[in-house]
Amino acid sequence: MKIQRTDLIPLGWNEWFDKRTECAPEDTVARIAAVDRDLLLVMDRTGTFRAKLAGRYLYRHHLSQERPCVGDWVCIKKAPTDDLGLVHTLLERRTALRRKSAGDSVDFQMIAANMDHVIVVQSCHYDFNLKRLERYLVMVRDGGAEPCVLLTKTDLVAPEVLASQVAEIRAAGITAPVLTLSNVTREGIDELKQTLQPAKTYCFVGGSGVGKSTLINQLLGRQTLLTSDVSGTGEGRHTTVRRELLLLEGGALVIDNPGMREFGILGAESAVDDSFANITALASRCRYRDCGHTNEPGCAVRAAVDSGEISQEHYDHYIKLRTESEFYKMSYIEKRKKDRDFGRFVKSVKKHFKDQ
Repeated sequence: MKIQRTDLIPLGWNEWFDKRTECAPEDTVARIAAVDRDLLLVMDRTGTFRAKLAGRYLYRHHLSQERPCVGDWVCIKKAPTDDLGLVHTLLERRTALRRKSAGDSVDFQMIAANMDHVIVVQSCHYDFNLKRLERYLVMVRDGGAEPCVLLTKTDLVAPEVLASQVAEIRAAGITAPVLTLSNVTREGIDELKQTLQPAKTYCFVGGSGVGKSTLINQLLGRQTLLTSDVSGTGEGRHTTVRRELLLLEGGALVIDNPGMREFGILGAESAVDDSFANITALASRCRYRDCGHTNEPGCAVRAAVDSGEISQEHYDHYIKLRTESEFYKMSYIEKRKKDRDFGRFVKSVKKHFKDQ
């Protein structure tokens, strides 16, 4: 019989986890609040404490996405006299936010887990970039969370500029809620607070200096996250250096993230289709079911581009994201195959010498 852990509901627990939990009754079930190299900051109903991964867990899990990240739920063995808890089980993730690892490595990097909503933050003064926004939204949908767009620093642009940016978002077929605010005038802060529900987790992502940490400080009502002065261009000097899960006074949980400019897509083809719903709807009218929407005859998507129904730029970005995702997915599959082949080779060598 599964144990119902109602005491963890304020930290984001729900029936979905109850049905999938395999922790022993004597284990501590806790949520990852921060990761500091080999140490984990975790929270449970009693507060926060430090933990580390058990040696057996490290031995059995080599992939980066198999290691706990902020927002994960874990099973921990910890006696009252222990300084550190030992994490021996990572619970199944309900949602996740991940990207391709930065650089040439073809692997996943976990950003956060088990969030209900991901709020993509862009400054409408200097940081507004529709293509980058679409890239973020693809990854949010790929992980199963609900997306929301937040445009900050509205005090630095004219109302018609802000209205134009919102119109541009809608013209691209983006249906996610769009909120606007200014950390200076506080216009829009109350509206954002009303959307943050108790026991729900909200992950804030965006580029450096768009005002995420300043905003979360306002939500917390205290200076918890370090921020720096705004530069002469209106760009904040970003100082957040780690991802962190924080509990707001109203009961909502928020995850702050360091600024991310590079957000590679790996194996998210279905999320690309979901994010470009206007193109996907047209694709159903293509002559061929496996139409690639490039040079095939009878392509409804190409026809829409030629007629101006869909902009060339919007179409080009769709093709780019889909191609990037497919390319990295094939590279990842090839890499995993090589890793497995090498692992089998090592085992065979060990067995050979053991039999001598």
